[in-house]
Amino acid sequence: MAVHPDLHQGYVLACQSLGRPENPFIACVLQEADKIRCSKGITLKIAGNNHLEPVQRVTDDDLQVLASVLSNTVFVTGLDLRYNALTDAAAKHVAAFLQENSTLRYLNLMFNDIGTSGAELIARALHRNETLVYLRMTGNKIGNKGGMFFASMLQINSTLEKLDLGDCDMGTQSLIATATALTQNKSVKAINLNRPLLYSQEEETTVHVALMLKKNSSLVELHLCKHEMKNFGVERLCEALYENSSLKYLDLSCNEITRDGVKFLAELLKRNQTLEILDLNANRMEDDGAIYLSEALALNNRTLQALSVVSNNISGKGLTALADAMKANMELSYIYIWGNKFDEATCIAFSELIETGRLKPNRTDVEPYEVEGHVHLAELSYGLKKHYYWTPSCGEGTNRDANASLAVTAVSEHL
Repeated sequence: MAVHPDLHQGYVLACQSLGRPENPFIACVLQEADKIRCSKGITLKIAGNNHLEPVQRVTDDDLQVLASVLSNTVFVTGLDLRYNALTDAAAKHVAAFLQENSTLRYLNLMFNDIGTSGAELIARALHRNETLVYLRMTGNKIGNKGGMFFASMLQINSTLEKLDLGDCDMGTQSLIATATALTQNKSVKAINLNRPLLYSQEEETTVHVALMLKKNSSLVELHLCKHEMKNFGVERLCEALYENSSLKYLDLSCNEITRDGVKFLAELLKRNQTLEILDLNANRMEDDGAIYLSEALALNNRTLQALSVVSNNISGKGLTALADAMKANMELSYIYIWGNKFDEATCIAFSELIETGRLKPNRTDVEPYEVEGHVHLAELSYGLKKHYYWTPSCGEGTNRDANASLAVTAVSEHL
């Protein structure tokens, strides 16, 4: 096996050579990495939101030094730099590193301060890079123009499989351009387009995403959270998904979907044989919507494995219908219902599902308990993607109970 270079020693020498002070946090992470001997490669976790101990967040100058150390290192395949103080100046070093490096597969730049010009540098570097598989730009305010650079990149790059552009302030133009690029792109398996800044009620972006789904045969995971999507948009998506046979994970959480929109989804589920995860968290389906879904799941669909209806203004009638559907449908294994209106019938129904073993305790977000002869439900911290914005300070961030989407449809090894 090849001898691994001493990362910490290389870092000390690079700091001296470039005249930069050492960042104790980076030094500590590199010292720990030197102790690891892994033939599959390692991920350096230099996240700036470590709450167990105070950390000195990584700056632009720190990244310049780190990039020089890692430029010739083949066993570092992942780099987690979330929640640091990186700006467009750091993006210049990231771009140069991506053009030179041929081993990095995972790069997390989530919630730094990279803007439009930084996005342009990184996107252009990916025109040539042939190894990066997963990039998280989440929370960097690259704006509409920055989103356009990534849309252009998707027309050229053929190795990137997972791209997260959520909370990046993308606009209508860049969303449409991204959807258009994905009609031809054959490598991207998962994309996150959460929370764009939209100023129109016409749902043009959803229409273009629907057109893309009719033609794209490689996309497995699609996140459209906080798109102000209404029933019209859902209908367009459902029409497209009748012709799509690849999408397994559809996230429509935090939109404006009511029972009529859910009815389109229920009709789709009666015929669709590929969707495995459906996230409808924080919409407004109410009882009627829940009943539409339960009928499709009880009588027709046998492919959906996970369903989230958290905070949908559903009362006992709709929730008990979903519980009954689980008795008839043995494929539906994960269901999340917290934030709705629990009556005693609901509490009893889900208590029975759990006690009989039909619903495993770690595959739902409620736990039954009894007080004075009455059954109640308490909340559990399980869900489809509980650790999207943060990972626990201790234990595994990829815990399959808190992040059930990884257990059902894992597109990449990283969250």
